[in-house]
Amino acid sequence: MRVALFGGSFNPVHVGHLALAEEAREACRLDRVVFMPAARPPHKPEAGLAPGRDRMALVQRAIAGNPAFEASDLELLRPGPSYTVETLAALKAALPRHGKLFLILGQDSVLDLPGWREPARILSLAGLIVATRPGFPTAIPRAVRRLLPRGSRPLRAPVRVDVSGTAIRSRLEAGGSVRYLVPDAVLREIRRRGLYGTGER
Repeated sequence: MRVALFGGSFNPVHVGHLALAEEAREACRLDRVVFMPAARPPHKPEAGLAPGRDRMALVQRAIAGNPAFEASDLELLRPGPSYTVETLAALKAALPRHGKLFLILGQDSVLDLPGWREPARILSLAGLIVATRPGFPTAIPRAVRRLLPRGSRPLRAPVRVDVSGTAIRSRLEAGGSVRYLVPDAVLREIRRRGLYGTGER
């Protein structure tokens, strides 16, 4: 079994996340992609971060109908900041004996990886799948290459839809349309919960 962790704030989850997860699933022959909303991302400010239970509900709406996708609240239930190394260790322990674990990271996050908690252990626990994004260098930084286990190399999954949660939140707060940027079910749930300056419409 080949399983990939796809973590992030998902604030909110959008079509770019879904397209990337599907690209990674196909390109890297994954059996399952685990969407993991972070409780407190250590590397991102918490300002404007919707409650974890709301972001989890949005992810569940977004992935409904894709049997290869699942949502996990592991990090939301764990106290303190959401450290990727702890999450990977828990997922690895739950895998079958011959299972293979991967970590999906955007190219921008790869640049920051050496500053994360226990980066070498992260790369020993999971193979790296890099989501290449327009405007970011495609080369793996030397500092990251030094952390890779001997003989391993990152896999690549190009970002097909370059959308940001920041832009979506700004549009929603301004009363603009985000149709086709988030799934309809997610937009309905955002409005129902009154998230990002919206309410039931």
